[in-house]
Amino acid sequence: MYIIANGMREFENVQASLKNPAMDGRFPAQGQHMDADVLVIGGGPGGSTIATLLAQRGRRVVLLERDRHPRFHIGESLLPANMPIFEKIGALEKLRAIGRLKLGADFPRDDGSYYTFKFDRALGETPPYSFHVLREEIDAMLFAHAREHGVDAREGAKVEGVEFGDDGVTARIADNGAARTLRARYLVDASGRDAFLGKQLKLVERSAEHQSAALYAHYRDVDYNTGDPGGNIISVYRFAHGWAWFIPLPDGTTSIGCVCKPEYLKQRKGADNADFLAQTLAMVPHAAERMTRAQRISGVRVTGNYSYACRQMCGPRWIMIGDAWAFLDPIFSSGVFLTMHSALHAAEVVDGSLREPQREPQRERALQKRFERRMRDGYARFAWFIYRFNSPVMKSLFANPRNVWRVEEGVVSMLAGDVFDDRRVLRRLTAFKFIYAIGSLLDFRRWRADLRERRRQNRTQFSGGNTPPDAA
Repeated sequence: MYIIANGMREFENVQASLKNPAMDGRFPAQGQHMDADVLVIGGGPGGSTIATLLAQRGRRVVLLERDRHPRFHIGESLLPANMPIFEKIGALEKLRAIGRLKLGADFPRDDGSYYTFKFDRALGETPPYSFHVLREEIDAMLFAHAREHGVDAREGAKVEGVEFGDDGVTARIADNGAARTLRARYLVDASGRDAFLGKQLKLVERSAEHQSAALYAHYRDVDYNTGDPGGNIISVYRFAHGWAWFIPLPDGTTSIGCVCKPEYLKQRKGADNADFLAQTLAMVPHAAERMTRAQRISGVRVTGNYSYACRQMCGPRWIMIGDAWAFLDPIFSSGVFLTMHSALHAAEVVDGSLREPQREPQRERALQKRFERRMRDGYARFAWFIYRFNSPVMKSLFANPRNVWRVEEGVVSMLAGDVFDDRRVLRRLTAFKFIYAIGSLLDFRRWRADLRERRRQNRTQFSGGNTPPDAA
């Protein structure tokens, strides 16, 4: 996969794109003047998490958010694997106070029934629950939480460019309209789909294996599934042109969106977004019966070019986390978890790199290699399922799961975010791939036709949309 195959060999080449290619990678000594130890770009979950973790270790951290909280952001369903990270930074009870309990995910069958993967059946050690959230609320909460831990957290501060030198990084900032510079020993790019550093270094590449775009809105008076009277399950529906999500939110509304093939969205051709979303939802089997009383209460947003990755995620005195490095189709609600998980482990890289400047850059590079390998492996495990989700074989396996060799429990663990460390889970995911391969061979013609169609769609680009990239 493209997010695995590239990367490590890019490390030496990227520095030519920086302002000062002659830098030798050494860290400035503690005594040299710096405005901060670490500058974090982006005040979403990833940026706030790493800022808090580094502040807890005594680092001077400046966290810059270009917008002002609260601000809208998609990504409203968390995974159980998020919970230990919230607990580690001391924010789990704050999350519990504003979230809506999430207990699993259901995937409807063609006959109108559906199968629910409950998190309490996970094979691994993840908690049996998570939360649905309003992102403007948890993003604001985490940003304030970072500030409470001593982070210099600023809103309305946009980083316009950075330059690296042999004594650190200098950032040019539009701070509430005033031009400023800020010097730090280390840079963390948590700018989300802005991909700030990836664009400056020309590292961003669209996915060669998966392309999609989304349109979405909030509704009230959407019915829950009959087996979910409390609204604690996310529903994922397949349809001819992609898939749709139904997420019950804490305020009683429901987030509904459709992630579609680029070729289908091109048919929009200037049509009203609300009408196009309504027409698309009408194609989603069994969704209409949940929307007989529904009323849309927000505008319809359209976002294109969903999947991409940067060829490299770290270099001398800088590191990318979350969507600043790569973005996957959100079908398994993995975005916030992957962002916070990468923040958790990037904090180890940054703190370890700054701890002993005299041993750099060798120590930093070793830490970065381990971090990069870990993140690429985890993303790839999610990506394998995402790329094949609408295939006939995957559709059958998710609609009619069997727990042979405890494979279903392994899939539940994957849906809970357990894709990094638990060997029991990783073995079951390998077994699932084996079962998938057998199913594909038994229905080879359909499998080949689906593969050709996916490749054809991946050559189609949709760049339209009314939603700018949001920091995450």
